Amino acid sequence: MEAQRTGRTRRGGAAVAETHEARAAREAVVEAALAALDLDAKTRLLAGQDMWSLPALPEIGLTSLVMSDGPIGVRGRHWTADDPSVALPSPTALAAAWDPGLAHRAGALLAQEARRKGVHVLLAPTVNLHRSPLGGRHFEAYSEDPYLTGRIGAGYVAGVQSGGVGTTVKHFVANDAETERFTVNNLISQRALRELYLAPFEAIVQQARPWGVMTAYNTVNGTTMTEHRRLVNDVLRGEWGFDGFNVSDWTAARSTVGAVEGGLDVAMPGPKTVYGKALARAVREGEVTEAHVDSAVRNVLRLAARVGVLAGAEPVVARAELPPPVDGTALAREIARRSFVLVRNEGAALPLKPRTTVALSGAAARDARVLGGGSATVFPARTVSPLDGLTAVLPEGALTYTVGADPNTELGVADQGFTLRAICRDTADRVLATVPVPDGQIKWMGSDLPEGVTHDTLHSVELTGTFTPRATGPHTFGITGIGAFTLTVDGTAYYDDVQRPVEDDPFISFFGAPEPRAVVELAADRPVEVSLRHTVAQPVGIPLRVVGFTLAHQVPRRDPDELIAEAVAAARAADTAVVVVATTERVESEGYDRTDLRLPGRQDDLVHAVAAANPNTVVIVNSGSPVELPWREEVAAVLLGWFPGQEAGAALADVLTGTHEPGGRLPTTWGPLAAAPVSRVLPENGELPYTEGVFIGYRAWERAGRTPSYPFGHGLGYTDWTYDDIKADSSSVTVRVTNSGARHGREVVQLYLAPTAHDPERPSRWLAGFAGVEAGPGESVEVRIELPRRSFEIWDETANRWAVVKGSYEIQAGRSIADRRLATTINV
Repeated sequence: MEAQRTGRTRRGGAAVAETHEARAAREAVVEAALAALDLDAKTRLLAGQDMWSLPALPEIGLTSLVMSDGPIGVRGRHWTADDPSVALPSPTALAAAWDPGLAHRAGALLAQEARRKGVHVLLAPTVNLHRSPLGGRHFEAYSEDPYLTGRIGAGYVAGVQSGGVGTTVKHFVANDAETERFTVNNLISQRALRELYLAPFEAIVQQARPWGVMTAYNTVNGTTMTEHRRLVNDVLRGEWGFDGFNVSDWTAARSTVGAVEGGLDVAMPGPKTVYGKALARAVREGEVTEAHVDSAVRNVLRLAARVGVLAGAEPVVARAELPPPVDGTALAREIARRSFVLVRNEGAALPLKPRTTVALSGAAARDARVLGGGSATVFPARTVSPLDGLTAVLPEGALTYTVGADPNTELGVADQGFTLRAICRDTADRVLATVPVPDGQIKWMGSDLPEGVTHDTLHSVELTGTFTPRATGPHTFGITGIGAFTLTVDGTAYYDDVQRPVEDDPFISFFGAPEPRAVVELAADRPVEVSLRHTVAQPVGIPLRVVGFTLAHQVPRRDPDELIAEAVAAARAADTAVVVVATTERVESEGYDRTDLRLPGRQDDLVHAVAAANPNTVVIVNSGSPVELPWREEVAAVLLGWFPGQEAGAALADVLTGTHEPGGRLPTTWGPLAAAPVSRVLPENGELPYTEGVFIGYRAWERAGRTPSYPFGHGLGYTDWTYDDIKADSSSVTVRVTNSGARHGREVVQLYLAPTAHDPERPSRWLAGFAGVEAGPGESVEVRIELPRRSFEIWDETANRWAVVKGSYEIQAGRSIADRRLATTINV
């Protein structure tokens, strides 16, 4: 049987459609509102009134505009689990699906979540590139490739905005690492800026018309991004026609005049910023023109009109036009399984055979690692671990579980077994509020305090509740934070003293590694009372009013060799061994970069040992970005699961048992750090030169002639594909593929453009297009993929413009950058 399925592929990132008349009517309301405001009101609007919102201006019918962190969920205005959020897989997982349409659906769900929580603007997506594998926040970005990043980002933005909620594409631009991110001066050639780092932003602006952009902390070529008039005013607004609002990353704005003249519209958070009263004073003293203020206010009012909080203006998406409700649980599960990348599958180890017995090991199988650390954190109503997911689908008696190895080698936030609440008291020890908390971490920033509590009245916070241990033995308790603390466990006070900054950087002292303060012998399943009382003190050097500290905990440390031996014994007795390995929040998080790519703890030792005992070993890797896999040739199968979100275990069970195919392809090259051509993230004297130019990711691996562990675009399914035919012209390519396997499947057809004439200043090839196709056994599919004109262009630094490089190009179609099946040549 053969089926013909021909059609132009959709971009998946089209902007919300609206008429010229609707835009003009909205602009008229914006101009009238602007004209009705005096200078003080205008400058007040440009400064956050608190951590997450802009002030209401009743005189023009403007209600407060609320922002919230993303990108995998919508946390809302408070760091709390009281109002749970859907937790989707990490952005690297979303990109691994290579499907802008799926990204659009994810965005539509997040808009639904935002509306439910009263949020008007989502602080996402992150479209910085995976320049170095050591980037600690890469789980929150999409890919090493600017074209793939732009396509996925455009789909996401269009999806969110189809639900009437704004986005802020971030971090503009070159926030590609965390080390010294507040001050680092990234030195980047104009060609690399245009062809790599600006490219995803440009694509998203053109395809999805985002309503917002967030400028980064860092400096680019000597100018901090919140004051970078050339990149913001000339390029973003001028060349690309961006008409949305530009908000600073939190606390990034440093100069009143420099920021407003550099195109920054909103300085967050408030109430103390470089705008507000400071900006009004600068205008009155002649340091800046009121026209600059008006331009910024106009952009903010336009955003307010678009999301429906400015009286008299019709929102871009009327309530009657909102997308139909989305089942968040089902979509989270679908994205996860479609993101899983099967990079190795010897002897068809997966899917699992019927009636297979399984020995599951790894602490991450029980306590799932489902999201990255930092501002991307949300609190789902439920999390399905791999152990939960496999227990639900395998027959009784088919599954055994052992810990094997624990990636958490140091104290972590108190969570498993803890039921906690925070009690806020004033100086007279009167209770101001009592609120439940999801774990042992308190992060109250600005006005993000429990109802009835203010910074002026708050004197102390007590984290208190019960802890029910899962294991008997010595439990370690610790503290992160600055100031006076009293730690009590089971009626005994173990610490009553003051913790002082351990480094000059207050953020490290505030949110760094916990200090161990007590070792307590506890019995499994016997609840004990725990309390950590903190006298609030504002740390020097942090510009926000913050209440932040952590109750940390570590389970009794059993002999690692004994744990591995238990896992080996179980693996030897089972048909299949499944090992789940993972990174931790101390490895992948906002705020710091990695120093290596190794899995923490004894996890590598566990895999080596289990694979030696059972050659039919399957390893699940839960990390947001690449880790080294020194045992990859010893095991039967390797499945990269990223940070898979709240439905992690359910999606994993779907894929392992074969009810669904793993659908992912690598959005980033995986290889050992020693072989990585670009790895530096450490500035020297405050500067980080991007000396590699346009050669990052697979472009750099190919230039260096090095073979990675797994190449960009790689991913296996449960069926096979043959590539039959390719036809091309300068604007599109048609590829015919056949499902030559025994079951229905999905293939990602990837196009790479390679100039036939060698040019050492250009990569040997680059991604120019892709499309997902589906077919049953024996079916053929023909897909047409557009070739963007930009694929044939370079940035001419002499002429300061894009220029087509004429000549002969080979168009290569295949399954990855290293597995190219068909080729044809065109002349441009």
